[in-house]
Amino acid sequence: MRVLLVSINRVRHPYPVYPLGLDHVAAALAPGHDVRIVDLCPGEPGGGALEAAVREFVPDAVGISVRNVDSTDFTAQRGFAGDVRDAVAAIRGATSAPVVLGGAGFALFPRELLRVTGADWGFLGEGEACAPLFEAIEAGRSPQGVPGVVAPGGSLPAPARGIDPRGPAAPGLNPALGWYLAHGGILNLQTQRGCPFRCTYCTYPAIEGSRSRLFDAVSAADRARRLQDAGARYLAITDSVFNAHPEHCLAIADAFRAAGVAVPWSAFFAPTAPPAGFYERLAAAGLSHVEFGTESLSDPMLPRIGKSFRKGDVLAAHRAARAAGVHVAHFLLFGGPGETAETVEETLAAAEELDGAPLFVFCGMRIYPGTGLWSRAVEEGQVDPAAPLLEPTYYRPAAIGLDAIVERVSRHAATRPAWVVGDGAQRVQDQVAYLHERGRAGPLWEWLSVA
Repeated sequence: MRVLLVSINRVRHPYPVYPLGLDHVAAALAPGHDVRIVDLCPGEPGGGALEAAVREFVPDAVGISVRNVDSTDFTAQRGFAGDVRDAVAAIRGATSAPVVLGGAGFALFPRELLRVTGADWGFLGEGEACAPLFEAIEAGRSPQGVPGVVAPGGSLPAPARGIDPRGPAAPGLNPALGWYLAHGGILNLQTQRGCPFRCTYCTYPAIEGSRSRLFDAVSAADRARRLQDAGARYLAITDSVFNAHPEHCLAIADAFRAAGVAVPWSAFFAPTAPPAGFYERLAAAGLSHVEFGTESLSDPMLPRIGKSFRKGDVLAAHRAARAAGVHVAHFLLFGGPGETAETVEETLAAAEELDGAPLFVFCGMRIYPGTGLWSRAVEEGQVDPAAPLLEPTYYRPAAIGLDAIVERVSRHAATRPAWVVGDGAQRVQDQVAYLHERGRAGPLWEWLSVA
């Protein structure tokens, strides 16, 4: 059977992200099917590229990867459901083959996305487990009842899990690989799935599960080396929280060194107080950039949003990473339950101690169904429990308005070049793109403070 897999993500801020998930799905389907990938990120909006690709390939089924449903940015709200709807319409204009939605964004709003797009089926869970769905389509059977399959208007099954998630060792069928290598040189990989943390606003446990599944370190290092051999000049580890299990991080680092991984790499970390020598050992294996999910530096706020660390832990993690010689950035998130003018000021003041670090600052917590924040918002009457919430909806703390938070944070950030408010900052995208065009690789956010 001919299966076309489509990545519709066009967001390039702050740099283009290689659609790793489709490589995993393609590798799972390729043994029994003729698989092709269409990646829309390199092209320009419109122009009929998707419809042309469908007409040329003549697929028997089309799978669409939905990475995000919105920008999660209160200061520049943008939903992407319309992009999914338009992609389905373009496909419908070129073929009568069934259309299947999947991906992280779909997992958050399966019923709603099937309804607004008119797609035939959806798939919940890890894409590597979707082969039975396409086998049913090939055999002319309804895939309803296949693990993970969602039918329009039907009940939601448990996500399909329990398979070996290690995936392909190197980029597979994506013809846009060269474009990503020319625009930052960044390729990505996972070393674990699942998130054991309980951040009140976060969707990772719903998407990947709440139990960590650690990949074999030697196998992960082999994949990293193959990505390097494929042309990657930088590796981004896309684990939800890389240091959820510090011993796993160290095993990965040791395996990278043994495999001859020589390109720099980054990961997302919780700012917990690290074991002695932790960041030095990671840096010796090539870690060059640490992104901390700090969110707040107010000790009263941190437990309210489900964080187990406190301000002192953040500062200890920051100093340890900086002492190891790696670049450090922090993400801050204002507007959660119990936020006040005082807790905002507390975080702004404490952030001055994060020397040498760019800060990516978001105002407003997006409410996603099933999260702790959603439960709190329902209890407080901020959202109807039956509301679909596909359009961005934000929690509103009682003591301070979101507009007031944006005004105060923006005023503070205006005199600090390394502070970026919101994820749509054109300044960041322009600066990173400029450096990528001149041959530099990686996320390059360490250059934000350079005037």
